[in-house]
Amino acid sequence: MESKRCFANRFDDYKGSLLAGQCKEAVTPLVTATIDRIVKEVPVLGGGEAASGLGCCQGGLYGGVAGVAYMLYHVAQCPHFAQARDSYLRAAKQLVDACVRYEEDWGEGDADTRAAFLLGGAGVYAVATLVYHALGRADWARLLGKFRELCELCVPITFLECGSDELFVGRAGYLCAALVLKQKLGLEVLTPAQIKSVCQAILESGKQYALRKRKPVPLMYSYYGTEYLGAAHGLSSILQMLLSYYEYLPPADQELVWQSVDFLMDQEQNCNWPPELGEMIERENELVHWCHGAPGIAYMFAKAYLVSKKPQYLDSCIRCGELTWQKGLLKKGPGICHGVAGSAYVFLLLYRLTGNSKYMYRAQRFAEFLFTEEFKAGSRALENVYSLFEGFSGTMCFLVDLLQPNQAEFPLFSVFV
Repeated sequence: MESKRCFANRFDDYKGSLLAGQCKEAVTPLVTATIDRIVKEVPVLGGGEAASGLGCCQGGLYGGVAGVAYMLYHVAQCPHFAQARDSYLRAAKQLVDACVRYEEDWGEGDADTRAAFLLGGAGVYAVATLVYHALGRADWARLLGKFRELCELCVPITFLECGSDELFVGRAGYLCAALVLKQKLGLEVLTPAQIKSVCQAILESGKQYALRKRKPVPLMYSYYGTEYLGAAHGLSSILQMLLSYYEYLPPADQELVWQSVDFLMDQEQNCNWPPELGEMIERENELVHWCHGAPGIAYMFAKAYLVSKKPQYLDSCIRCGELTWQKGLLKKGPGICHGVAGSAYVFLLLYRLTGNSKYMYRAQRFAEFLFTEEFKAGSRALENVYSLFEGFSGTMCFLVDLLQPNQAEFPLFSVFV
């Protein structure tokens, strides 16, 4: 029976050689042509009615033009696109300027998204800082200051009614943004006291929730009343961020994090994880996405392996990759959240962790599939065709990372810092 969620993977697996047709000469013009189209059609850059309004700045890095700015910044950093670097960064600056204006005019009034990473202010200020820094503009420090000021919003245990800890709008996202800035700028953007205060709030929130709801795990969280497990809103990315700041955690809390990691490992059902705690996976309808399921939870296990060096975490990560090879040619489009590029990033992660060329080959095959007639005819029409997480901006990040696999990582979600 044909799956509703994914195309059948008819590719032969790795036989010892990579695909010849995916070299720099083949990929570069493809990326350049797609970016040219995005730049022409995206509001703010391409003119037209929407250019003057700031509505396109809604959606933050996830669905708004701030995510397109991040893609342009990312491509500009790649040596293969050195000729276009300045024009990409100038376009990125136009976009982040509009988004910063939007945050300052409208975002201040929306308490729920001021400190949000993927859906609001923190992410906008983080990417604006990176773009300004790459352009050599001295005022990048002012934008970084704006990002830092948001830290105090995250510290109260329940600063958001919907759930204060997850990746899109909560504390884990704020820490993730700080990690991206540290990696790209080469400096710690938050003080140790700030980092500890946000980590302590995440830990305290998780302990209180687990106790109150009598959960069989020391740390648990909910978002809009649902106990998610996946990377988008769930336990895995919250634990991933605590592991990313491991040295700031007291030893007793480090132990609680490992107990929670192992609990999450025990929730596996045939190489996958249900979207929420306690669910049984329906095989014919299972979610194999970055947002919900193995392709996103893989990053938490990768981080656990890098911190602990324990092989069982790498083994879990490898099983995530096996399922993704079978069921990761998704029908929801080309994007990184629940599309083919998001699946393919798991292979680039495993390539960096293991050095095994099999994973490079699998990433190449998924890239190849994006340009087949089968994919174009059978994938879902996109609402936001150029967005970073659902549209082609994330796909461009993936294709560029295919050319630099030793530095490749899922956009804005590093495990190697």
